[in-house]
Amino acid sequence: MHTLIFRTVAPFLTALMLLFSVFVLLRGHNEPGGGFIGGLIAASGLAIYGIALGVAAVRRALFFHPLSIAGFGLLLSTVSGLLSILFAVPFMTGLWVYPNLFGLEVPLSSVMLFDVGVYLVVFGAITSIALTLEEKEVE
Repeated sequence: MHTLIFRTVAPFLTALMLLFSVFVLLRGHNEPGGGFIGGLIAASGLAIYGIALGVAAVRRALFFHPLSIAGFGLLLSTVSGLLSILFAVPFMTGLWVYPNLFGLEVPLSSVMLFDVGVYLVVFGAITSIALTLEEKEVE
C-alpha cells in the first residue's frame, strides 16, 4: 500500500495518533485509559508510518532503539515501586508531591511515573515487533 495519498496522509495521522496517545496516558488516572492503551496507540501510529514510508524512515524518526525505550520504561516502573520502600510504606504504594510551578500547585505522583513506564514498555516492545514484521515482509 504505497499510494501517494497514503504516503502524504501518514505523517499527519502518525502525529495525531502520538498526540492522542499522550492524552490517553494522562487521563488514565481518573477515567479509562492509561499507559498500556496509550502505548498501543503510539506504536500503531508508528506502524502506519512504517507501512507508508518504510522501516528506515521510522528508525530515523526514533532517537533510540525501540527495545532500549522498553528497557527504560521497565526501569522507570521499577523505580516508581521502589520509591515507596524508601518512605517505609508497602511496595507500589502511591506517593504524592505538590510542587509549585509558576505559582500553580502541580500534583505529581509515583503512580504517574509507573504509568509512563508502562507506556514506554508497551510502545517500545510493540514498535520493535511491528518494525521486525515490516522488515520481514519486504524481503
